[in-house]
Amino acid sequence: MRFLENLLQKILLFNFKKPHPQPLSDKEGSICLIFTPLSFGEGLGVRFSLKLSLFITSLIISLNIELSAQNSLPTAFKDITKESGIKHQFQVYEGFLGGGACVFDFNNDGFDDLFLTGGMADDILYLNNKNGTFTNIYQKSGLTGTKNFVTQGAVSADVNRDGFVDLYITTITSKGAKKLIPRAINLLYLNNGNNTFRDVTKEFGLDKLNSFSTGACFGDFNADGFPDLYVGNYFTEYPGDLSTINDAMIASANQITEGYLLINEKGKAFKNVYQDYGLSHKGFGFGGVFTDFDNDGDQDLFVNHDFGYKRTPDLLLENQSPWNSFKDVAPQLGMDLKINSMGTAVGDYNNDGLMDYFVTNIRFNKFMVNQGVGKPFLEKSQELGLGMMTISWGANFADFDHDGDLDLFVANGDLNPNCTPIADYLFDNVNGKFIDKAREKGLNDYGIARGSVTLDIDNDGDLDLLVVNQKPVLDFPTVSETHLYRNDSAHGNWIKIALKGLEAETRGLGSKVEIVVNGKHYFQEIDGGGSSHLSQNAPYAHFGLGNANKIDEIIIHWTGGNTQTLKNQKVNQLITITEEKSNTNSSIIPWIAIGVALLGGGLFFQKRTLK
Repeated sequence: MRFLENLLQKILLFNFKKPHPQPLSDKEGSICLIFTPLSFGEGLGVRFSLKLSLFITSLIISLNIELSAQNSLPTAFKDITKESGIKHQFQVYEGFLGGGACVFDFNNDGFDDLFLTGGMADDILYLNNKNGTFTNIYQKSGLTGTKNFVTQGAVSADVNRDGFVDLYITTITSKGAKKLIPRAINLLYLNNGNNTFRDVTKEFGLDKLNSFSTGACFGDFNADGFPDLYVGNYFTEYPGDLSTINDAMIASANQITEGYLLINEKGKAFKNVYQDYGLSHKGFGFGGVFTDFDNDGDQDLFVNHDFGYKRTPDLLLENQSPWNSFKDVAPQLGMDLKINSMGTAVGDYNNDGLMDYFVTNIRFNKFMVNQGVGKPFLEKSQELGLGMMTISWGANFADFDHDGDLDLFVANGDLNPNCTPIADYLFDNVNGKFIDKAREKGLNDYGIARGSVTLDIDNDGDLDLLVVNQKPVLDFPTVSETHLYRNDSAHGNWIKIALKGLEAETRGLGSKVEIVVNGKHYFQEIDGGGSSHLSQNAPYAHFGLGNANKIDEIIIHWTGGNTQTLKNQKVNQLITITEEKSNTNSSIIPWIAIGVALLGGGLFFQKRTLK
């Protein structure tokens, strides 16, 4: 076995420019292959190296399968894709882009449903049958207008506050005759409340926004209770084949574009206010995520940009509420990441009350640890055991084993059509350090992964995983299809907390949930999408509690300023918390404070003048 490992190592070093810096073996009796492949031009041009890489990888995967069979112990996660009825494979349009999933309960039955984008293939709407299986109801759902577009990602929110969750889908172009400039409208569908949707793209004023869009996220940045949108756009035009994108093209590109900042006009329309809010940044956008990084009660925005080292780095846009403005504070806080930024996982990994951000990338991912208001973020990927070289897209913080700390799943995949297999990661949080246990736990799939989401398919209290995989453009040595993994490993206690907003967004998107257990505080934000690549996790807070048998306090920090506390709650339950209406309109409080300050300053100045 050691002889074979050494031989493969020498072959890889000879044939590939950037082999993985770690040894090929991650555990005695197991062989792993993870390396950065050749660029698009090289990968397509050097046929011998490509075929050799596929042969080597096929051999390694076959050996891993054989070794796994010899040690066939039950894994923590069980692949239930077939038995659950999931059948999906994202089909790319020329290049590497696309593959998102959205978790939402569109029929309000208390079970997580799924929408999966298909790219050149049909999208899929999966209804949860409440027995561990799903039924695809796309054809009768009213969503079939998406067949005309190359879809990318999807997010959900109750756009018109009618109690049913609606769906926004990003696209890069329309199907049919190839356009000289690939672009198209994005699509908004309102939920009819009967398992069907209607297309309101034109009705909401979105039919004039033609773009090459990637990821989107919902938030409520003006705190009026109506969910707003940020949409990442990649470029305004590109004359070549998308499979030939490379650094040289990016360096000379002048067609990068702005994102959309779409304000919700009371559930009737969306208006693009990007420039109105003081923004003029252009970049190769991969979406973003609304998050309150500075704990001031309003929603800020972190924006992912591809090719940040050649063009525009990532942005951290601080909400200047009550003024209608965002300010980029990324440079002074060390968040202007000059990387190929693909997606962001949001979580408070060290339980200090500050949101931290894991940002996926080509080569090395970034773990940005929040140090507090006004202080630069610290990049701690190497220190915390996350310094692997890879190509990552989706990422998800969750306490998968219910031991009381956040673990991290990372979806990896090559730049299709290079088609070199790369295994996914599952990093177990062990005393604040992360250890990859994907193979041990049954999650080291070698497909071309993109978006990934957490959900609880069977309402048993632990979080399961769905990982979107692309169809390989070239020959591929293993199956690359979307996988659904059921979590069978969590044994500690837990709590799931769903929100029902009355003044805040109806599902509490962007609100912060705090729990206190044995004097220790834990925090999570309700996901509005964009956390993970082109995808949206289930919109509730989930906490693993270990052996704790009681929750001392649950504190909800609602978007808009309301705070609500519940005491002495039981463990192992889903609790839905309905917002208590405030006696004061919280949206005018900042203006009252400003007025008092100005009045006080005026009186002080007048007093000094009279003297």
